[in-house]
Amino acid sequence: MHRLPGLDLLRAIAIVWVMLFHSYIVGGLGDSWSWLENNGWAGVDLFFVLSGYLIGSQWLKPLADGRPPAFGRFYLRRALRTMPAFFAVLAVYFAFPSTREAPGIQPLWQFLSYTVNVLIDYRHNQAFSHVWSLCVEEHFYLLFPLLAWWVARRGSLRAFVALCLLLLAGGMALRGWLWLHMGERPFVEVIYYPTWNRLDGLLAGVVLATMQAYRPALWAALQDRANTALLAGLALSGIALAIFQDRAGMLASVLGYPLLSWGLALIVAAATSPACWLGRQRVPGAGWLALVSYSLYLDHKLVFHAVQGWLAAHPSIQGAGAFALYAACTLAGGALLHYAVEAPFLRLRDRLQRRPAARPALAPTSAGA
Repeated sequence: MHRLPGLDLLRAIAIVWVMLFHSYIVGGLGDSWSWLENNGWAGVDLFFVLSGYLIGSQWLKPLADGRPPAFGRFYLRRALRTMPAFFAVLAVYFAFPSTREAPGIQPLWQFLSYTVNVLIDYRHNQAFSHVWSLCVEEHFYLLFPLLAWWVARRGSLRAFVALCLLLLAGGMALRGWLWLHMGERPFVEVIYYPTWNRLDGLLAGVVLATMQAYRPALWAALQDRANTALLAGLALSGIALAIFQDRAGMLASVLGYPLLSWGLALIVAAATSPACWLGRQRVPGAGWLALVSYSLYLDHKLVFHAVQGWLAAHPSIQGAGAFALYAACTLAGGALLHYAVEAPFLRLRDRLQRRPAARPALAPTSAGA
């Protein structure tokens, strides 16, 4: 299907925001830009909402049309989409320890089993720790198709709403309880990284996909009011980020994530609509950033560390010059990983997808899905 420029723009914003946040490992952007850098972690939540919507759309539209699920094809597509580039970067981290942005790293088996986010010793092993969000995504890819199929078989709106409310309220209650009892353990280990605490964004995206598949009239009404949805989403996200000024606080831990996720979900919904300027505008470069965003996400810390080492030997390069060098090298590193590793496997995936199959395939709804 055709690319949606609004979603490309949001994906580009998300990856740039995440990389700006991680610039703290090389000294950050300076006080003038600290507000942008400090909130960059929210780019991951935007990725979660986008993933929930796109993967949810792949599954729920065929189920709503009465088509049988194609589990094997879905899992093969996901494997070819995420694993090759991840394994390539993982190989660099373990084969060349000097390239790591931090000296300590979790055992290899935890990366291979996607359990880093629930087992990490963050005080001692911070290298490649940003893979925590990939772990959350992989758990979602594994379980969501089965859960969606089960709920669709029941054909009950009441069951779906009850499940959503359970996940929403259960996540808030669990984070509140964990916050009260986490003691001296790092916040990221107890609340921020584990999958069971980070379902809000994925859930919000899935709700959008469900509305689109099962309540098309309601979805059309939302699309017609896309600019209003965009403004509401920006306002709600702004309130959430204000709460997150105390990022590890009780209120942020309990209420902040659902507020932010639903605010971002309104923005994503607006971005899919041609009635919204966000859904119409093709911003130069946004499509390419969206295309290579996964590779940028995987290897940007390696590039940051390499550039930092080079700059240490060239102290005359500072300020804007240093920032430009970091940016150029990071984009080049992402492009190299995408075109050398990610893209060939995506082409293989597409060739396999075109083969005749006994069951209809689940078609992606947007680039990068």
